[in-house]
Amino acid sequence: MADATRQDRTAQQLRVLSQALDSGRLGPVRRLVNTLSPAEIGNLLESLPPGKRGIVWSLVDPEDDGEVLLHVGDEVREGLLADMDPDEIVAAAESLDIDDLAELLEDLPEAVTEQVLKAMDRENRERLEQVLSYPEDSAGRLMNPDVITVRGDVTVDVVLRYLRLRGELPEHTDHLYVVSRRHQYLGRLSLGALLTHEPNTPINELLDNAQPAIDVDESADEVARQFSDHDWISAPVVDDNNILLGRITIDDVVDIIREQAEHQVLGAAGLDEDADLFSPVARSARRRAFWLGINLATAFLASWVIGRFEDALEKVVALAVLMPVVASMGGIAGTQTLTLMVRGLALGQVGFGNLRALLAKEVLVGLVNGLVWAAVVGLVAALWFQDAWLGGVIAAAMAINLFVAALAGVLVPLALRRMRIDPALAGGVILTTVTDVVGFMSFLGLGTLLLLG
Repeated sequence: MADATRQDRTAQQLRVLSQALDSGRLGPVRRLVNTLSPAEIGNLLESLPPGKRGIVWSLVDPEDDGEVLLHVGDEVREGLLADMDPDEIVAAAESLDIDDLAELLEDLPEAVTEQVLKAMDRENRERLEQVLSYPEDSAGRLMNPDVITVRGDVTVDVVLRYLRLRGELPEHTDHLYVVSRRHQYLGRLSLGALLTHEPNTPINELLDNAQPAIDVDESADEVARQFSDHDWISAPVVDDNNILLGRITIDDVVDIIREQAEHQVLGAAGLDEDADLFSPVARSARRRAFWLGINLATAFLASWVIGRFEDALEKVVALAVLMPVVASMGGIAGTQTLTLMVRGLALGQVGFGNLRALLAKEVLVGLVNGLVWAAVVGLVAALWFQDAWLGGVIAAAMAINLFVAALAGVLVPLALRRMRIDPALAGGVILTTVTDVVGFMSFLGLGTLLLLG
């Protein structure tokens, strides 16, 4: 229901924007844009064709430019940056936190990057360089070095006076981090505990060391999994010596989870989640051509298998009529298993420890569904063509194909992962090939043996 409401609201906003832009009235557009959050503005910009997108982008409050740029795909961001003056880009970058700036900096022209770095003070420039030194999909790249630390040998009163002197807290601050003299992470201190205890209470008595720190080299996917498992709002990041380097906050993790979901959905169709919805025709066609070519090659393989049974198809036309049923059912069954496997691999739920049990379960599911639907399809085919042998042939082929589909649905993504190929991107094409080839071969092979033998 919430998703439907959001979709309706976005569609309504898009309709209002388009009508106002078509009529040339920019006042309503400006008012609407100024009521939206940066993420909502980014979503609307991605929904507009380039011409209208440029007009709306020019009406966005300059204070929101940096945040909006972070909430659009790489290709859309590239186009928006191309329409900005260097001074505008520098101003937008200055408003961002260090971790967000690190993400944006990679898309900026080299000359603009130098201007951004020159505009920063020495401390923030060093922090940015530290974050950029880590791999892109790591905890080090996600973390924000702006973190409040306290010592365990002071009292609540000392910490409160320090916070008042500081004047403000970083966004999403739910805990302060307690460190040793060498800046090693010891634990966390909740703001609630700080506010509800006597001023002379030592911080060591309020220390919570239950939350493990995240290693700076941890993958972004693993970071997202830990946040999801433990319902964290923020988490400390440390190096190999347990030195506190920064923290990761929930807003960055939500972005990772959304990107993972988009990647799984679009990757299954061979599409890039960062591509512009209104990307130029030539560019879009070029991107999609590769996977269309791969699919065509696999289709020729399936056609070659069919061609090996040309004589049988000429004599028993019913085989040609029923072929799509066998291939389609195998494809659907395999896709169901493949989807579960891709999700399980992404969440770290699938490994050699549970592979045998998972494989046995999916094979049994394939056998059960294969036998059930084989009986149904076999009966329908026998009644339709008045041929019990034909019904038996398609029933046997259906059972074989659903069994193989379950097997392939488990093994194909594992094999691709082993070869360092993204299962979400290539798994569907390979699986479809397997179910088509096995389905056609089993159906037409059995048909040739039993009906024409």
